[in-house]
Amino acid sequence: MSEKQKMVVIVTNGFNDERSSVAWSVANGGVGMGFEVTMFLVSSGVDWVRKGAANLARPNPLDPPIKDMIQTVIESGGDILVCPPCAGVRGYQSDDLIDGVTLAGSAAMLEIAKQGAVTLSF
Repeated sequence: MSEKQKMVVIVTNGFNDERSSVAWSVANGGVGMGFEVTMFLVSSGVDWVRKGAANLARPNPLDPPIKDMIQTVIESGGDILVCPPCAGVRGYQSDDLIDGVTLAGSAAMLEIAKQGAVTLSF
């Protein structure tokens, strides 16, 4: 059996930018198509996985709620990686993040890209 195609989606935007909703929507599309999805959250993108935060913001009301799209990635076995310095500058520690999220630097994301992952940035 062949390996699943990998996809990395880099999320650089938070609550104030509709591109973050697009990023989660594309990731969910990848899940639906059978991709092995890894999210890499940097800059204000890390805000999405602070406990309770995704319940409060919805930059595009025509998209599914982002909290649901985050859960889809996690339930599919996808990875959500959060840039440690980006989390740290916001005062976030592992305990502040939802279950299923990992603090991991760019080397973890780049290793997946090195394996031939489709890589998109929003």
